[in-house]
Amino acid sequence: MKAQRVSLWLMAAMFFLCSMRARGLRRCLISMDIHHIEEAFQEIKKTIQAKDTFQNVTILSTSETLHSIKPLDVCCMTKNLLAFYVDKVFKDHRELNPQILRKISSIANSFLYMQKALQQCQEQMQCHCRDEATNATRIIHDNYDQLEVRSAAIKSLGELDVFLAWIDKNHQGTSAA
Repeated sequence: MKAQRVSLWLMAAMFFLCSMRARGLRRCLISMDIHHIEEAFQEIKKTIQAKDTFQNVTILSTSETLHSIKPLDVCCMTKNLLAFYVDKVFKDHRELNPQILRKISSIANSFLYMQKALQQCQEQMQCHCRDEATNATRIIHDNYDQLEVRSAAIKSLGELDVFLAWIDKNHQGTSAA
């Protein structure tokens, strides 16, 4: 009887710890309307993709890089890809059309907001980067670096829907309007 109580207590303690960990990870998930970003991208998608001269090359979806990310690596991979877009893609892209530039700026501002939220999680030690996420990020950077800078930026912007769909899938139920 005493052994049953001890094992029941241990199971309850494990359940409690696991739920606390899950809540801790949930706090690191994105709390903004991804669909607003998707709508902004859809308005410029055709124009951006029409400028892509390397139709048979991909940067994000080469070897199912994003699809192989495990739940423990979602926070890190999201943080890394937001940094990739903010620090490389948006800076390398040159846009003359003011309407498209406004949409890209809006998306970039949303990414900065998400980046800041994930940075706070990392500072609270809730967003760990394991080797899998680091390797996946390296593959994406290598794919980008294989193209000329402007072509790589256009290609990455054209693939933004891949990243947004991945965010939506991996951060379901946590985005707010």
